[in-house]
Amino acid sequence: MNVRRCTRCVMDDSSDMTISFDSKGVCNYCTEAFSQMGKAYFPNEEGKRRLESLIKRIKKDGKNREFDCVMGLSGGLDSSYLAYLGHRWGLRILAIHIDDGYDTEISKSNIRKLIAATGFSYKVVTPDADQYNALVKAYMRAGVPNIDVPQDNILFAYIYECVKKYKIKYFLSGGNFALESILQRGNIYKAFDVINIRDIHAKYGDTPIDKLKFISTRQLTLDRKLYGVKTERPLDLIDYNRNNAFKELEEFCGFQYYGRKHLENILTAFIQLYWFPIKFGVDKRTSHLSSMIVSGQMSREDALMELKEPLYDEKQMNDYISTIKDKMGLTDEEFEKLIQSKLHMHSDFKVEDDLLSNKLIQWGLKALIKLKHIRG
Repeated sequence: MNVRRCTRCVMDDSSDMTISFDSKGVCNYCTEAFSQMGKAYFPNEEGKRRLESLIKRIKKDGKNREFDCVMGLSGGLDSSYLAYLGHRWGLRILAIHIDDGYDTEISKSNIRKLIAATGFSYKVVTPDADQYNALVKAYMRAGVPNIDVPQDNILFAYIYECVKKYKIKYFLSGGNFALESILQRGNIYKAFDVINIRDIHAKYGDTPIDKLKFISTRQLTLDRKLYGVKTERPLDLIDYNRNNAFKELEEFCGFQYYGRKHLENILTAFIQLYWFPIKFGVDKRTSHLSSMIVSGQMSREDALMELKEPLYDEKQMNDYISTIKDKMGLTDEEFEKLIQSKLHMHSDFKVEDDLLSNKLIQWGLKALIKLKHIRG
């Protein structure tokens, strides 16, 4: 197979049908990212003004409440650096972490250090281990790309429980332009399609999932509108540099570098560096490196050199796979069958009807507002 690679970033067409190239060999991904540079990313005085205004609004809305805002804390760079900055800005943050049983030791240590240094209120959601692992195993049996959907959904279900309980108006996201302006659109799927989750489980699951809490797209949208929740991305309002962020975190609390993006969690590392590339031929490094090219943190030549490096340390990945097999009750033979089994897209299973979902959202919102008005 002849692989075509962008002449400006390092995205290629090896596994993504949504990529296209212009007459100069430049791909649609980085063309779109560069066009959004001045609209979505403000590493300048404009960003400083926007950030100051945002912090004032958050503190004002948080007055007389227990918390100013809520955020998810994975132990990775983006969320950890955002927590550190939030501490510097004097925000009262409720930090929430999902402990799915796959945190690396370095990640656990980094979170402990960060929480101790910031003094933030910290809550951990721990999904039922048997049911959670069985659901992820069902995703693997289904042969779909995004087998981390359960992890993302369960985290947000808990976050929005806290949003309602504590009447929090702001959710701080670690999403950012600097390191994530390019995300491959092929082989991905949204995390909040509960219909899709339940259909995959119905076809490939062998354990009930009644102890796991999910949040649907409809419920998420209703909660956001009814409770006035705003999602903000403060990292887009600063000059966010990966190397500088690691250095600042180390000086602040002894934060240790854990390797590449998403390697703070064993399951996530397996998905990024093994499941995607081995089963689907997708090298997620191209997205991460291309994003850094766009934000000026890496040259294309350096990115190409990094792509020549092995995807993972073989011994470490074997250890990770052994952990996954053990937690999911998979034999070596069963695991290999899952890797070699037929590929499916999430759309091969039942999906939520966007039109119907939107109608239900509007109907539900009107009903809730009416009920709220009746109750005073």
